[in-house]
Amino acid sequence: MLTNADIAELTDLRRDLHRHPELSGAEHGTAARVAGLLRDLGADELRTGIGGTGVLAAFRGAEPGPSVMFRAELDALPITEADSLPHRSTVAGVAHLCGHDGHICGVLGLGRLLSRQRPQRGVVWLLFQPAEEDGSGAAAMLADARLPAFDYGFAIHNYPGLAQGQARLQAGVMNCASVGMRVRLTGATAHASEPEKARTPTLAVAVILPALLALSQGSPGAPGYRLVTITHLSMGVPAFGITPGEAEIWATLRTSTDEGMADLRQQAMQTVRDAAVDRGLAVDFDWQDDFAASVNDPQATALMAEAARAAGFQLSDADLPLRASEDFGRFGSRGRCAMIFLGAGADRPPLHAQDYDFPDDLIAPSVTLFHALARRLTG
Repeated sequence: MLTNADIAELTDLRRDLHRHPELSGAEHGTAARVAGLLRDLGADELRTGIGGTGVLAAFRGAEPGPSVMFRAELDALPITEADSLPHRSTVAGVAHLCGHDGHICGVLGLGRLLSRQRPQRGVVWLLFQPAEEDGSGAAAMLADARLPAFDYGFAIHNYPGLAQGQARLQAGVMNCASVGMRVRLTGATAHASEPEKARTPTLAVAVILPALLALSQGSPGAPGYRLVTITHLSMGVPAFGITPGEAEIWATLRTSTDEGMADLRQQAMQTVRDAAVDRGLAVDFDWQDDFAASVNDPQATALMAEAARAAGFQLSDADLPLRASEDFGRFGSRGRCAMIFLGAGADRPPLHAQDYDFPDDLIAPSVTLFHALARRLTG
């Protein structure tokens, strides 16, 4: 078990990580600090620079056995934090408003326990992933030949709005697939007094926006669920004398399955093309923040449920799957994976809110849950 000194030190670390956030793909300082702490713990193997800034540490048993991975995320968000916290971000416009600082400490806490008593068999890998927030980090690590094979993979995500001591878990889809679609419509400008001489995207935009929104249907747990959210729109330049000649539309597409996402992408593109061609506009598509659906393996989920109950959590599958995306699901191509959502407090601000802060008293229960899984599988 963690000592009181462990908990105090992990709490101080969490708050210091909160003060020094780094954006997706630029987590150099955070990764270096994590690697240094793992080195101090005497990890049997340390790999850095995996998929960018990813870090891996191994704690090995003396006997053959399974390979078990536990993941945390390194990156923060491009959001300006509220100024109410004594340990608020010192980096302008960047903040840990998703709780990744707390997730890091949960996995490092597991490392402390493993350093004092190694697994009896197999190997436990502690994985610190870059670029979760934009959906690119897990894919980059999987594409790196230095990422080892593993039999099981586990992750925790905090869940504000749910009381501490409660948890959400199910086999199957935990988080929806999503992708950002950026559309550029290009025509030709004209004087504002002669709009008929322009090829303007104005009317195309007026058709496209409601047509994209109309592609939404159902709820996350229902077959065929899909959601389209318009997140950004720009057209022309801020001037009264010019009929616009170009426009950009940004939309997030969301489905409960990867197969559904492929279908929604095609429908969204066809919707845009039809409106553009009718008005003589060129159209280009760009795709960003590509998240696969995060799907829990049944066997790994059963192990996670057993450990969560042993750690004192009350489990439910209410509200699942979540509409928000998580790229942990990509690791399911490498081994049996499961992720659980742990209640961070019923009255806590939501994830990505300017005043969100990971609850420090969730660190120790996270470590307890992870440790129960590690001991169950590796002795």
